[in-house]
Amino acid sequence: MRKFIAAPVALAALLAVAPAHLSAQSAAELGAETSEFVSIAGPTVALTGVKVIDGTGAGARTNQTVVIEGSRITAVGQTGAVEIPSGAEVHELPGHTVIPGMIGLHNHMFFMGAGGRMAQGNISSPRLYLAAGVTTIRTTGSVSPYADLNVKSNIERGLAPGPRMHVTAPYVTGPNPALGDMAQVGSPEEARRFVRYWAGEGVSWIKAYTTIRRAELAAVVEEAHAHGLRVTGHICSITFQEAVDLGMDNIEHGFGTATDFDPRKRPDECPPNSMIRVGEQGDPTGETARALILSMVENDVGMTSTMAVIEPMTKGRAVLDERTLEAMAPEVREDYLEMVDRIEADPDWSMTETHLQKHMAFERGFVEAGGVLAAGVDPTGIGGAIAGFGDQRNYELLIEAGFDASTVVRIVSANGARIMGVDDEVGTIEPGRLADLVVLEGDLESDSAIIRNVTVVFKDGVGYDSEKLIDSVKGMVGIR
Repeated sequence: MRKFIAAPVALAALLAVAPAHLSAQSAAELGAETSEFVSIAGPTVALTGVKVIDGTGAGARTNQTVVIEGSRITAVGQTGAVEIPSGAEVHELPGHTVIPGMIGLHNHMFFMGAGGRMAQGNISSPRLYLAAGVTTIRTTGSVSPYADLNVKSNIERGLAPGPRMHVTAPYVTGPNPALGDMAQVGSPEEARRFVRYWAGEGVSWIKAYTTIRRAELAAVVEEAHAHGLRVTGHICSITFQEAVDLGMDNIEHGFGTATDFDPRKRPDECPPNSMIRVGEQGDPTGETARALILSMVENDVGMTSTMAVIEPMTKGRAVLDERTLEAMAPEVREDYLEMVDRIEADPDWSMTETHLQKHMAFERGFVEAGGVLAAGVDPTGIGGAIAGFGDQRNYELLIEAGFDASTVVRIVSANGARIMGVDDEVGTIEPGRLADLVVLEGDLESDSAIIRNVTVVFKDGVGYDSEKLIDSVKGMVGIR
């Protein structure tokens, strides 16, 4: 979602675009700027007495030991029954929960705040993602793609702390004067040329945006798959069903952006204020919804939940998380709080609790039907959802939507890995997987707010100090 004005990929595409084996870093390979945030260097670590929610969807297991050797998990099992290697650094952690590193499927490197303020977050975003327990992200639409690629390179070289990054090309849309910072393609050949160029520059995803037309999207999908890339989109001129028929791999945002529910929809046109109309009139459990969900499931098209960016724009849902406010630059915070007050004071504000509840109902129906739902923060809208903290808020909102803890952990970890084709390496806590783990103080299964109590985040078996990362970027969001 941009200005306030998405499951597995299709099987054939998945096989065609399976990524290479993920690289890993040891603590010894990290530069000084990254090493200052390391609290557990390894190489051999045992976490004992923890509750594990492993990302597979299985129930939580208590009094577990997780063994990390080098960059990988080598053992998970009952404390006392798991052999701890000689010389291991043992951390006894009763009263803690361990989950897989979260996978952010809609996690821009830029921030957009109230009034359309936009800033690239090359410093603040990667640190906040990692601090919050998000160890892998997809930059689902880039406004500064070379900045994103350079940050990715610096992280991979150990020069900066941050998550694994799957970089998306600039947004690609149809002709639209209001979208001047996006690639606007007017023909299938323009669309193909766009994909070929960015494939050569090293991106792994293409994101289609609201006014792209069917002929151009078909060309984007075909060319992307031919070059080993995948395609997602925040769509409007294309319905969800049309996106499925055209072979798109993933769809962003869910219910509110599905113009299948807008009776004004015409081919290749985005109806004005469609998100509002859908929220007011659409039925997330009716015949259209059931048919659409079945089609997405049958065609292996996943969906990304982004409720964290919708909530701040919802009347009666003022998001005033103190951590988020402290992370914002003072002027960004002032503009945001002013916008919150405007929403609450406006008797005719169009986005209401009913709208948000419809998003939740559609996502419940999608998961119940067998759809693969992932999640991402989308740090845009009016600015109340920021990197990392918004990912944690997604967890809480999914619990509110009616899912249990094991299901939500799978949504925010393994499902995202599956959509990106890296689920053989990350997304679950199993022997052989990369040691991307989040240690939470408290029992996550009994209280969703525990998702905020991150103490240590392991990436590649290296433990990072969450609090220190957060402190390093206070006041930076919206600036750098």
